[in-house]
Amino acid sequence: MKWQPVSDLRFKLAEGPFWDDVQQSLYWVDIAGFRALRLHQGQVRHWQFNEPVSAFIPTVKGDALVTLASGVYRLNLDSPTEHPALTLLCVADPVEGNRANEARCDSQGRLWLGSMQNNLDAEGGDLPLERRSGGIYRVDANARVTPLLDGQGIVNTMLWPDNGAALLTADSLDGVIYRYPIQADDRLGERQVWASEHARGVPDGSAMDAEGYVWNARWGGHCLIRFAPDGSVDRIVDLPVSHPTSCVFGGPEMATLFVTSARPSSDALALDGSVLQAETGIKGLASNRFAG
Repeated sequence: MKWQPVSDLRFKLAEGPFWDDVQQSLYWVDIAGFRALRLHQGQVRHWQFNEPVSAFIPTVKGDALVTLASGVYRLNLDSPTEHPALTLLCVADPVEGNRANEARCDSQGRLWLGSMQNNLDAEGGDLPLERRSGGIYRVDANARVTPLLDGQGIVNTMLWPDNGAALLTADSLDGVIYRYPIQADDRLGERQVWASEHARGVPDGSAMDAEGYVWNARWGGHCLIRFAPDGSVDRIVDLPVSHPTSCVFGGPEMATLFVTSARPSSDALALDGSVLQAETGIKGLASNRFAG
């Protein structure tokens, strides 16, 4: 695959890519830079916040959700860059000192949010991770919050295989991707290890293709791993970045893979911190807008 950056911009911690097929636009965030960004018709626009932001997801109403450390907010996309207009939707995780990390919407447009201990200071610098206080929460279109899991380390990846019968999610502190059956009452059943530890990095964010294979960004591994539906390794895709953070399918044919990455403070590669794109020849599944 031929990887190219979507722009000349570099970020400390680019994350959470979302492809909006309605507007043919790419959304992502710089968690440590406190910015939400959108690429539309070749132009990048951003909105600046005063706290970490981990996801940027458009809604069916035409605005967008941003998952900030203090809660989940609606963002008016017409508001100015330095003064974004925010309205609180909910506080999904009530644990003091936590922040949102992973967030994706399922096929019903419900937001699933994974949290962790906040590991960033007021300037976006690193703080030590000292506890497993994260959780997984579901936010319905009416802003109703349902807690699903607690005691999580660093929640990454939110995918729903088997027509929504299960949740795939990684705990990066454990180095594995888990599979949870979704029960009749929408609660999560007993977990099983779906993809084990691998020498090529730690599991971060993921995307699913139309064949049910999972493309997982490997933090510190310089690659993506494409996992088969049974969790076995199908292939390893090398990348020109050291710390890929997540990926999403998009483009006019839904066969372009976009990959976000982080830029380490030392020994960074030329493209570290960029958002990459490449044509895969494989069609991916569409991102879902928030239904509220």
